[in-house]
Amino acid sequence: MKIFWLSWCFLASTLTAFAQELYVQSEPASNMARHSLGLRLENQGYFNPDFRNRSTVEIMYGASKNWMIHASGYVSDFYLQKQHLEGFSAYAKYRFFSVDSVQKHFRGAAFIKASSINNPILNQEIALEGDNSGLQSGLVFTQLLHKLALSGSISYLRGFNNQNNQIPVGFAKDAVAYTLSSGYLLFPKNYTNYNQTNVNFYLELLGKTNPSYKQSYLDAAPAVQFIFNSVFRVDFSYRTPLYNSMTRNSQNMYLVRLEYNFFNLF
Repeated sequence: MKIFWLSWCFLASTLTAFAQELYVQSEPASNMARHSLGLRLENQGYFNPDFRNRSTVEIMYGASKNWMIHASGYVSDFYLQKQHLEGFSAYAKYRFFSVDSVQKHFRGAAFIKASSINNPILNQEIALEGDNSGLQSGLVFTQLLHKLALSGSISYLRGFNNQNNQIPVGFAKDAVAYTLSSGYLLFPKNYTNYNQTNVNFYLELLGKTNPSYKQSYLDAAPAVQFIFNSVFRVDFSYRTPLYNSMTRNSQNMYLVRLEYNFFNLF
């Protein structure tokens, strides 16, 4: 029992020790703990010209210290007057580089994402989170410096036809996405036990470009995050455009997310 308890405490500490790189709008190069399972329930949407929203159910699994996988399902009323199942996506990340020391590390990872979506294609943005079928692959690098974490990524997206809906003439089939994220641990000032509530502040820059049509955008997304008892996470974020020249759903959107983590499953 003592060994089990020490093992649980070690795994739970990964959620708090590096909490400031649990970004809200992007993924870091670090992985979740090995043999841990995460469940997410997310809702995001906009209020203008009318209220529309999308809910996402996501399951995450830490397969090893270097591999983690996600599976997601999407429901929204973005394209119809009622909520409907839009489709699914799968995500995998491999951490290929890590330099670790006390309260700091530098890590690099490669990731790939695939989605199958059944919606009409009405927007110029290629987005695999409920809007477009396609593939995405890229690299992400994350630097932790005590209470500050910095991360950047770049990726390539290829859009496919959405089951019964073809990509319209004049819409891009290729895109480049890029992110720059920062996270800072506000509380606690000093750790005394794993039941302390973590409060983290984030500022993320999210961009995408359709090179063939010279369309692009850059959003700013501040966020606040609470982590309770090292296992339960609550996120609040809002993204607003700094620059935009493409039609899309993702601008001026709120995001609320609940996540619960199970450690040391077997």
